[in-house]
Amino acid sequence: MTEGVIMRALSGFYYVRTPDALVQCRARGRFRREGLVPLVGDRVRIAENPDGTGAVDEILPRKNAFGRPAVANVDYLVMLLSAALPVTDPYLADRVTVRCEKNRCGVLLVVNKCDLDPGEKLLDIYRTTGYGVYPVSAVTGQGVEALREAIRGKICCFTGNSGVGKSSLINALAPGLSIPTGEVSEKLGRGRHTTRHVELFDIGDGTLLADTPGFASFGDETETPILPEELAALFPEFGPYLGRCRFDDCTHRAEPGCAVRDAVDRGSIAQSRYASYLRLYEEAEKLDRWTLETT
Repeated sequence: MTEGVIMRALSGFYYVRTPDALVQCRARGRFRREGLVPLVGDRVRIAENPDGTGAVDEILPRKNAFGRPAVANVDYLVMLLSAALPVTDPYLADRVTVRCEKNRCGVLLVVNKCDLDPGEKLLDIYRTTGYGVYPVSAVTGQGVEALREAIRGKICCFTGNSGVGKSSLINALAPGLSIPTGEVSEKLGRGRHTTRHVELFDIGDGTLLADTPGFASFGDETETPILPEELAALFPEFGPYLGRCRFDDCTHRAEPGCAVRDAVDRGSIAQSRYASYLRLYEEAEKLDRWTLETT
């Protein structure tokens, strides 16, 4: 058996990078019977055939997995924000950070287009979260080297709303990809007229990079829903205050003596992050718990 990483999945074929080659593989039939689908980013063991092809024989334990994009073992979700055209709605970004926390995936926040607008409001919001925050300009090169160092040797996915500059930043990080600005999705297999798939690209120093859908399509209805009582723990900046409220079952919404709300009032937690928490809590309350418990 040979170990490797699935770099691309397309039309039932899995392209596995081993220490010696990129091997085109099929998955064993038992995966289908077990309801298990190999994903891009999976570490796998393969059996190699005499003709140079192979078969995925075993999927090694995953650190995380996403339904959309269909990728596993992501070290960092690199989320691009902008205070210039287009202006990012922090709530859309917060939905993604919560999903990443649920899936035990690291988050890096990149405020791009700082040559057009420094994005101080966005930077101030996310500096309170504990996440790595990077002011960047793909045009001037500001912050690009710091970001490159942060993702060195990691499996990363880039996401952000349309027009936020993903293609320009990917080109700044990896000029060898030569992606035309505005056409990153087509280059990475997600163009308007191409088959939708996910692919990892090696941009050097052991860093593997994948493009992902925008904020609106990030995540998948097949992923485990987030319950209201889970939400507070998925906002890392809430952590120091959890367990310090007057009531053990505090929802951090209207109860007196709430340590989280006190932190918001003091400015230790950003108002917009707390507003996102309230909005997500309200959405989570609408979940049909009976259906969830019987599926």
